[in-house]
This record gives sequence, structure tokens and C-alpha cells, in this order.
Amino acid sequence: MRLRAKHRKTLAAIFMDPVGNIPWPDIERLLRALGAELSEGRGSRVRIYLNGVRAVFHRPHPEKETNKGAVKSMRRYLAEAGVKPEG
Repeated sequence: MRLRAKHRKTLAAIFMDPVGNIPWPDIERLLRALGAELSEGRGSRVRIYLNGVRAVFHRPHPEKETNKGAVKSMRRYLAEAGVKPEG
């Protein structure tokens, strides 16, 4: 799958050590570019379905940056769904 440069940069940031803060909207755009289905849950929950793997994440609020623990969870989720950065 061909991802735009912005999506590739977000994906690389998710898998980078040490973990940094990544804006949640960038993660959602990446997931959509990968073909994930996103649906709203209760409150700040977002249900994600990608490559047969389901997960529920919480949108950060009031800030827009995703905390380090959530980035690590997203890394595990993407790896389980068969998504890894190129190279």
C-alpha cells in the first residue's frame, strides 16, 4: 500500500524509540489511509477495525497529543494488524 509522506512519517514516529507525543488527528488520518474502519464509541472512545483486528482507543482530551502509553499501545495494535514502517 502506498502511503503519503505525512502518513509514512506518522507511522515511523509510532514505531520510534524513545516514544514521542504524536497528535491524535495524525494517527486517525494514518489509520484511514491504511484502510481502517473507525467508529465512535461512548465518550472519547474510538473503535478501530484494521486487517481483521479490532481495538478501542480513547481520544486524548483536552490536549490533542497522544500520550506515550497510548502510542505504545497503537504500536502493538498496528504490529498485530500486520502494519510496520518501511525499511
